[in-house]
This record gives sequence, structure tokens and C-alpha cells, in this order.
Amino acid sequence: MTWLRVCNIADLSEGSGTPFEITGETTVALFAVDGEVFAVNDRCSHAEASLSEGEVFGCEVECPRHGAAFNLSTGEPLTLPATVPLATYDVRIEDGAVSINVGEAV
Repeated sequence: MTWLRVCNIADLSEGSGTPFEITGETTVALFAVDGEVFAVNDRCSHAEASLSEGEVFGCEVECPRHGAAFNLSTGEPLTLPATVPLATYDVRIEDGAVSINVGEAV
């Protein structure tokens, strides 16, 4: 496992997404929801849109471009037009620091 410290928990706003570039090609969106933090690929699997800009409804995020919804825990698409799941990342919070496992996206 390769853990990457991304931010402090205080940097995240409840019920909204925050993007973090983890490589030159990959941006991860972190979502703080009901005391948990979820990490998914920030790019909608259907179209070029940043999911961190989408609306959050419980444990779901809605793509701002075409309205596809995804489960933040599993990355599974919940509505069309998306049919491909998002990559998700394990999250660890220690001493107020949020880290994600970048060694293997699920």
C-alpha cells in the first residue's frame, strides 16, 4: 500500500467535493459526508466533467454535466447515462490528516 497525505480534515466541507491532483493524469475528489470521507476519481466515467463540482445527496454525487449519479462508497453508477464505475480509494484519517491509498484504486 502506498498512502499519500492529501489534506487536513478541516480542509473539507461537509456535503461537497474537493479535488486534489495526485499525479499529472489523475485527480481525486474527496467528499466529507456524515463524518466519513470518500475518495473517487474526479472525472465522470461518462463525460469530461469534474465530479467535485457535482451536487451531493447523502452518499451519492451527481455529475454536473449530464446528471449521472454515483455511489461515493463503491463508485458504482446509479443512473444513466453513466454505466462504468468510478475508481475509488481507501481513506485513512490520522491526527486530522487525510490520506488515500494510491497504491491500488478499487
